[in-house]
Amino acid sequence: MSTEGGTRAILAALAANLGIAASKFVGFLLTRSSSMLAESIHSVADSGNQVLLLVGGRRASRQATPEHPFGYGRERYVYGFVVSIVLFSVGGLFALYEAWHKWSDPHPIESWAWVPVVILLVAIGLEGYSFRTAIHESNRTRGSRSWPAFVRTSKSPELPVVLLEDTAALLGLVFALFGVGLTLATHDGRWDALGTALIGVLLVGVAAVLAVEMNSLLIGEAATPEHREAIEAALVGEGVERVIHMRTLHLGPEELLVAAKIAVPAAVRAEDVAVAIDAAERRVRAAVPIARVIYLEPDIDRARVAPSSLPTASPAGH
Repeated sequence: MSTEGGTRAILAALAANLGIAASKFVGFLLTRSSSMLAESIHSVADSGNQVLLLVGGRRASRQATPEHPFGYGRERYVYGFVVSIVLFSVGGLFALYEAWHKWSDPHPIESWAWVPVVILLVAIGLEGYSFRTAIHESNRTRGSRSWPAFVRTSKSPELPVVLLEDTAALLGLVFALFGVGLTLATHDGRWDALGTALIGVLLVGVAAVLAVEMNSLLIGEAATPEHREAIEAALVGEGVERVIHMRTLHLGPEELLVAAKIAVPAAVRAEDVAVAIDAAERRVRAAVPIARVIYLEPDIDRARVAPSSLPTASPAGH
């Protein structure tokens, strides 16, 4: 995924959430609906999360230093993990607390009854625009993967985070509309509490999914199967007989480390080995441009070379 596409999705979500948060707070102040309050805090949390993603992307673009020789690309994963914590605590736990409080002391919506319904419908339209932008940008790199597979396998945190947040936001608005609508119809504030509780459970679940995915990226994930196959195929060529073994690691969404032991012919000069390694690196970078850090160790393919042709150690004392 390109960083540019992720930034567009984040900015669209941020603009939508700021406007939605302000309108929801107005609705809460007029109606004292717990669902409106939970959704207001949810939008504030989402806005903060989008700012965190933008800050993480900026910090990740810093140049490598002697203390961090592989750069700062994985800071994007750190900030993605912080987003999951904010969504869990500020969004989910607050909504669950507010639902419990409202259930303990239910009261109907007695004034400005039409306000929350109008605000929620407008918010659904704005969130739909943000969600559409995230889908459009994701489709550029999603390929044939399903949406759950895209969230699980994407090496960039921004679009999966925005997709999950927007999905949660749209469902949360539906839950809020459900709670507010039934409260207005029945004059029973417990429906409002139930809608708030559904919002809280939803946000806690989404935060858990985000935490698991960001944790996996923080620990370190290998290249995708397609990239691994392309790298192995590119390594084999003039002067390189086969790949004995290989390890890959994402240093960031668009930066891949490749370390491999390659088999070279048994009887070649060191100069020929160096030329073969340089050529192999060029082939790999052409096949997989994000493979920017490459370490290759030449070795003899001992499985194919007759034991008698291999050099033996001199006896002790000679």
